[in-house]
Amino acid sequence: MERHFERELEELKEQLLLMGGRSESIVLKAVEALRRRDETLAHEVFADDKVIDRMELDIDERCVRLLALQQPMARDLRFITAALKINNDLERVGDHAVNIAGSAVRLAVQPLLKPLVDIPRMADLAGGMLREALDAFVHRDAETARRLCAGDDVVDQLNRQVFRELVSFMVEDPGTITRAMELILVSRNLERVADLATNVAEEVVFIAEARVIKHHAEDAEQGEDFGRS
Repeated sequence: MERHFERELEELKEQLLLMGGRSESIVLKAVEALRRRDETLAHEVFADDKVIDRMELDIDERCVRLLALQQPMARDLRFITAALKINNDLERVGDHAVNIAGSAVRLAVQPLLKPLVDIPRMADLAGGMLREALDAFVHRDAETARRLCAGDDVVDQLNRQVFRELVSFMVEDPGTITRAMELILVSRNLERVADLATNVAEEVVFIAEARVIKHHAEDAEQGEDFGRS
């Protein structure tokens, strides 16, 4: 019975990793569609997101079944409850990719505003954060997870930089407002992907150390004793 439970946990982990890989992939695909002005590629993102939505439902069902039938304790309980949150975060990553793909479709039929430099860089950084957070999840690596939480500032700075540049376009030429606003939305969606990667990293610390570090809770020594083993 115990070995069966361990196998179920391993399968849950594998499902989350597969979903994470798909989520990262469609973000990069959406930005590539934007860069190439490729409506067909953008529409692939919409289809890919439906697969991620189905995966979210399957993982939710598996987590609820494990909680109900196995009544896990301590670290296993932390793992399953964190998996539920990570599952939701990964589904939201897919939603942000859909938003970016929508902007790609709308911009594909308009004149190019400017070469894309910072937005693809933001996509690479946010995707890398998500990948590293999931790797930390596999290895229960709280140290790497903490470093990721601190590293979100780079993406935030790029988001502010993109915003300032695009506002200057709009001020100088009101005819650019529609295109500039679309790119601002893309940048904002990528910043949110990085935030969601940070959420995953925070859950890794919770799994590994039974510490809650969201909203600086760790500094206040809150939540440290939840299911400690």
